[in-house]
Amino acid sequence: MKDNAFKENTFKCFGQPDEIIHPISKKIIRVVLTGLLFAAAIVLSIAENSLQLPILAPGVKLGLANVVVMYALFFLGKKHAFVLTVLKALFAFITRGPVAGIISLSGGLASVIIMILLSIIFRDKVSYMILSIFGAITHNLGQLAAVSFIYTNLIALVHLPVLLVSGVLTGAATAVLLRFFIPAVNKLGLK
Repeated sequence: MKDNAFKENTFKCFGQPDEIIHPISKKIIRVVLTGLLFAAAIVLSIAENSLQLPILAPGVKLGLANVVVMYALFFLGKKHAFVLTVLKALFAFITRGPVAGIISLSGGLASVIIMILLSIIFRDKVSYMILSIFGAITHNLGQLAAVSFIYTNLIALVHLPVLLVSGVLTGAATAVLLRFFIPAVNKLGLK
């Protein structure tokens, strides 16, 4: 029994004899998984930016990379979700400039915070779908607040109805994608 538990937390080095087994700590596994999730978020973000969708308000996107943050929140914990949110914002900052970075950070942090609060308040009574929808709506509201703050002369509230509706639709889509993402990441065996 103890031998099996040892084998689950070890790996064999490539190119080494089969007898050499190195223990892996859970911390290392979580760091590796967080890195893989960040890479997935970047790929999803790039793919999403290449899609040309007819939209009614500027900045409305599917939020594909948010699937990764939701996975981290539900399966790795709050800290990893916040880390991925900050890394995504840093990526936006580097690739699209400081305004994009601030907008990404404000929407991402607002989204993660509301999903954490709803998870705490309702515990097991709330579904991924509801959390995702509220997260998407709050993400849009956080970004709208950042835009309104940065561009003080811009009346961004005109876009509020479209952002609320798109938040419901993209939140539902993100929850559905999360259902496909969970088994794919779990197949890696790193959790």
